[in-house]
Amino acid sequence: MWSGILPAVTTKFKEDDSLDHAEMERCFGLQIDAGVDGLIVAGSLGEGPMLTQEERIDVYRTAKAAAGKRPVLVTVAEASTTAACAMAKKAAQAGADGLMVVPSPIYHTDARETEANLRAIAAAGDLPVMIYSNRVAYRVDVTPQLMADLADDARFVAIKESSDDIRRTTEIINHLGDRYAVLTGVDNLAFEALSVGATGWVAGLVVAFPKETVAIWQLMQAGRRDEALAIYRWFRPLLDLDVSTYLVQNIKLAEALAIKSTERVRGPRLPLAGERRAEVERVIRAAIETRPSLPTLEIAA
Repeated sequence: MWSGILPAVTTKFKEDDSLDHAEMERCFGLQIDAGVDGLIVAGSLGEGPMLTQEERIDVYRTAKAAAGKRPVLVTVAEASTTAACAMAKKAAQAGADGLMVVPSPIYHTDARETEANLRAIAAAGDLPVMIYSNRVAYRVDVTPQLMADLADDARFVAIKESSDDIRRTTEIINHLGDRYAVLTGVDNLAFEALSVGATGWVAGLVVAFPKETVAIWQLMQAGRRDEALAIYRWFRPLLDLDVSTYLVQNIKLAEALAIKSTERVRGPRLPLAGERRAEVERVIRAAIETRPSLPTLEIAA
């Protein structure tokens, strides 16, 4: 159902910490103009856990207005199943095209609990679901066997594979064939995942460098692997910024430098400072200075 480049977009704030819908509209528009295949709001990069459920729906509405016919997914990442089901219902009522669901990020569920949690959320929202499997950040591993156990519910349509083990993409495909769309969720494993059969990329640095991200995907689809790899090699130092405790601050700084956006974050986060900021800024500026020329590619409307 979902494939290609789906940015996990950032949430923009004004100086008073309220939502900056005008800036989000501008930034989301840059993604759509570059040819992305959909948007995902209120994820980890979107500071979803720092937003109220009502704010998440407001961000969704702004994204949907920018996305037009392209799908917009709302992230569900709640400590309790009750709260997650409530969020899923609100997203459905607002017209969301689907959900990206994180198993409980606070209590580290076992396989039985994870299955029950995911089934309850899917039933509550009654929308297509992308399961976010990220054992590194959330300590809950949605294994290929668990995916097989959930396969009888047609609402589960896709996996955001973020185990940080490139072998997992092949394991899912070997175990389940094409039952699920498998999208990589680790920026600095994207080329590798696409090379072994991933059908898309839930991307982070795309929010600052949309054209380069889309170019890698489209070149891979066209069989122009060497051209895609050349861009990816240039991109790698930037993509490493996504695999960090400070990914939100890192990527918002990239947006500030590359697309002239803001880097405001919601507390307890603070913008980068000191030596850490200097190093991240060095990486971003070096990439901007050596930005590659992109081949001519058709971008689907």
